[in-house]
Amino acid sequence: MSETILVTGGCGYIGSHVVRQLSEAGRTVVVYDNLSTGFREALTHGEELIEGELADREGLDELFQRFRFSTVLHFAAAIIAPESVSKPLKYYGNNTRNTLGLLEMCVKYGVKRFIFSSTAAVYGIPDGGVAWEESSLVPINPYGTSKLMSEWMLRDVASAHVMKYAALRYFNVAGADPQARMGQRTPEATHLIKVACQAALGLREQVSIYGTDYPTPDGTGIRDYIHIEDLASAHLSALAYLENGGESTTMNVGYGHGSSVREVLEVVKVVSGTDFKVVEEERRPGDPASLVAVAEKIKSLTGWQPRYNNLETIVADAWRWESRLAEK
Repeated sequence: MSETILVTGGCGYIGSHVVRQLSEAGRTVVVYDNLSTGFREALTHGEELIEGELADREGLDELFQRFRFSTVLHFAAAIIAPESVSKPLKYYGNNTRNTLGLLEMCVKYGVKRFIFSSTAAVYGIPDGGVAWEESSLVPINPYGTSKLMSEWMLRDVASAHVMKYAALRYFNVAGADPQARMGQRTPEATHLIKVACQAALGLREQVSIYGTDYPTPDGTGIRDYIHIEDLASAHLSALAYLENGGESTTMNVGYGHGSSVREVLEVVKVVSGTDFKVVEEERRPGDPASLVAVAEKIKSLTGWQPRYNNLETIVADAWRWESRLAEK
C-alpha cells in the first residue's frame, strides 16, 4: 500500500497543479480544503477531497488518525499582500496560527516530511532587487511576516522532532496548465498576466501600471515570472530530495531573470492579437522596483530543471486558460 500524501489547499491555483502532478506520478493524495478560494473541479484525477477548516483541530485530528500521513504539502493560506495590510489578523490567523495547528498534528502523528508554500515577500525590498536564500529577511507587510513566522516554526519543529522540511519561496507565479485543464480562477485576482488577459478578452475595462518612474530600463517594475507547471514540479523535486534523505532546507523558486510590467503587457497584446487600455498610476506603497530570484540552490540540491522558462509560453498558456474560462 503506497503512502498517502496530505495536500492542504489542494483545490487552489498552485495546490491543484501540484496535486495533478503528484497523481500523474502515481502518488496517492488526499486534499484538505475549505473551498473559500479553491474549486472542487480543479481535482482532475479523482483525488479524495475532504472539505474542512485548518482551524478545526478536532477535524484535523480525525483526518490524521484516519490516514496516518507521512508527508504533508501545505498551501492553504491567504495570499493578497495589500489586503494583509488592512486585515493583518486575518493573515496571522489563516497563515501563522493555522500552520501552528497543522504542525501540532504533524508532531503528534509522526509526519516525516513537510513541504511549505512560502513566498519572496519574506525578503521585503532586497538590495539591488535580487534575493537569494541568505538575503536579509525584512518583510514589509503582514502577509510576508505571517509566512516568515511559519518558516521559523518549521525550523524549530524540525530541530526538535523527526520531521524534515523544505520551504519553497515563490516569486511571481503565472500561466496555467498547458492543456487548459486548470489555472488561476479567483474572481478578483490581482496577478498581472491574468488581469491583462481578462482585459484582452473584454472582461476588464483597463489594466493599471502602478509606477512608471522606477529606476528600471522602462520605468516599470520588474518581476521574476515563473510558470505554474515549473513551480509545481519544484515541489515534486523537493519531495524526492527529502525522501532520498535530504536535510531540511529553504529554497527560492524562480528563473533568475525578470520582465517589466510594460514587457508583460506587450507580450499579452501580441499573444492575444488584441489591444486594450492601459492606465498609468502612482506607485503602490512597498512595491520594490525589481524582485528577481537567485535560484541555483534548488537546482543543485534537487536537480530541478524548469521546462517553461519563457514569457511568451507563460502568457500563451494563461491566454488559453482565460479564453476557455470566458467561454464557460
